[in-house]
Amino acid sequence: MVITDLNMPQVDGMEVLGTVRNRSPETPVLVITAFGDVDTAVKAMKAGAWDFVEKPFSRDRLELTVKRAAETARLRHDNRRLRAAQEPAIIAESAAMREVLRVADRVAGSDATVLVTGESGVGKELVARRIHARSARSSEPFVAVNCAAIPDSLLESELFGHTKGAFSGADRAREGKFRHADGGTLFLDEVADLPLPLQGKLLRVLQEGEVDVVGADEPTTVDVRVVVATNADLAERVEDKRFRQDLYFRLAVIPIYIPPLRERPNDVEPLVHALLAEVSDRDLSLPREVLDALRRRSWPGNVRELRNALERLALLAPADRLRVDDLPPEGPTSGGDWLEAIPEDLSLVDVEREVVQHALRRTGWNVSEAARRLGVPRHVLVYRIEKFGLQRDG
Repeated sequence: MVITDLNMPQVDGMEVLGTVRNRSPETPVLVITAFGDVDTAVKAMKAGAWDFVEKPFSRDRLELTVKRAAETARLRHDNRRLRAAQEPAIIAESAAMREVLRVADRVAGSDATVLVTGESGVGKELVARRIHARSARSSEPFVAVNCAAIPDSLLESELFGHTKGAFSGADRAREGKFRHADGGTLFLDEVADLPLPLQGKLLRVLQEGEVDVVGADEPTTVDVRVVVATNADLAERVEDKRFRQDLYFRLAVIPIYIPPLRERPNDVEPLVHALLAEVSDRDLSLPREVLDALRRRSWPGNVRELRNALERLALLAPADRLRVDDLPPEGPTSGGDWLEAIPEDLSLVDVEREVVQHALRRTGWNVSEAARRLGVPRHVLVYRIEKFGLQRDG
């Protein structure tokens, strides 16, 4: 703690206050002011002073003020420690990931909407959780919703809630995710799959801070910080009239792009060590040839795929030693010979059709398994099957 008079011969207290705030923002500063100098005291408080004491003051008055300031500083320290314990660990050895975290930390203290983009499995939700954990809302709920995993007919009620009797089957009221996240952060994953009618309702929440509950006569006010994520190109969907332009601009206030794992090879080794500790409690030996093999892969499923591969290695490892032979085969979307074999005259649509057909054949037309391997929601794959008119051979 710093206790300083404001009126001093060599340096005034406002300069002391400014220096302390710059060098140690969490250190409480108590200023001593002349009797009746309220304007200066107010100025000091606006500059970050914790409190002020007027001269002349008693020892008891000063002691009480100091104790209160010390208790407040302790509580703030404890809150930061608790938030740090809840914050997800993110490996960031590469310059690209360090930049991602730098931007995330810079915007965490604001209420600006954040758009996190990147391929499936890169860790978009982890970044969203970090933003929440480092914000003033960290003690309030973090609510995650996968827009692609909820049927369109249920999504409106899931997000905005409904009253009892609002529709057939609504035998009780539902709060909805927005109201559940009130005061905290709502994370909307796969926001590109949000149906057009609901995009307008989302825009209203972002602009007005009000939720239109299904079946209610009046909107409900909410205080929610929204972070969204997608692996789709939203700008392209705006051009195709599948995503509202005004909503896109509102969501992309702070865009954060997470590069795929293949573009940040420096992160592979520390990720391997961290993920191995998660997937196995055994003391596993990691030979250099295994690590080199992991570094050479392109990981189309990114960190999620790497985690699954390590879980497989850990389960199959004899004598607690990982083996290259136990690595899963690389899938058709991971590069290598399969991509090299694509004829040069194929269009992007043709390539997409070939990828879908290949995945369906490899899984015996198990649509759910093919969707999992392609890293897309099942209904997205069903749409592609219908779009391309694909049918099972024979």
